[in-house]
Amino acid sequence: MLELDAITMRFGGLTALHAMSLSVAEGETLGLVGPNGAGKTTLFNVISGVYAPSGGTIRFGGQDVGALPQWKRARVGIGRTFQIPQPMRELTVRENLRVAQRFGAGKEDPAALDEILDLLGLTHKQHADAATSLALTEQKALEVGKALAVRPRLLMLDEVLGGLEMATKRAFARTLETVRARFGLTMVIIEHDIETIKALCPRVVVLNFGQLIADGTPEAVFNDPQVIRSYTGDTPA
Repeated sequence: MLELDAITMRFGGLTALHAMSLSVAEGETLGLVGPNGAGKTTLFNVISGVYAPSGGTIRFGGQDVGALPQWKRARVGIGRTFQIPQPMRELTVRENLRVAQRFGAGKEDPAALDEILDLLGLTHKQHADAATSLALTEQKALEVGKALAVRPRLLMLDEVLGGLEMATKRAFARTLETVRARFGLTMVIIEHDIETIKALCPRVVVLNFGQLIADGTPEAVFNDPQVIRSYTGDTPA
């Protein structure tokens, strides 16, 4: 579904992504991990069109999307959340979803919004002010809802579980599984909690200093000496 070939991203003299190549199959749930500053969010920004890469190609569903603006990438089926929730101020929860749906899907579908609100446990808050009335978990759920409103085929989640206490995180992870199954999504998840990644993702990719250093099952990846060294600076005994 998603194919990245030699993606490079430079900011002045800093190279944030180094000729990275990666493929994600349709229906796959992929975990994307690495130390802070490894390039994970930069990669999301390149895929979703926030940044134009300095080099390389991006293909989605067989189509070269590297020159498409963000809204056109949403229209072809690429949805993503942001690390910090960004509700649209002075709009209700439902209105936030309506705007996202209009922008990403190109048309409004009230029944689809009802389903999203129900799946994410936000129906009772749909008429509340999104910027002032939501707890952190609800803000995170709204971020997911806005991404779902564009009717994505690929859903990219940028630390959507970050900042949640463990029990809440586990419950939210189960909700994500329900969402994935309901909509038949391909998912790429940035997450620092290794146990969550192990539970959700049969395959894990590790970035460090903008380079892909490991790709495999959670068990293989998290026991890889190079991965351990990237996090701790030490090699395993």
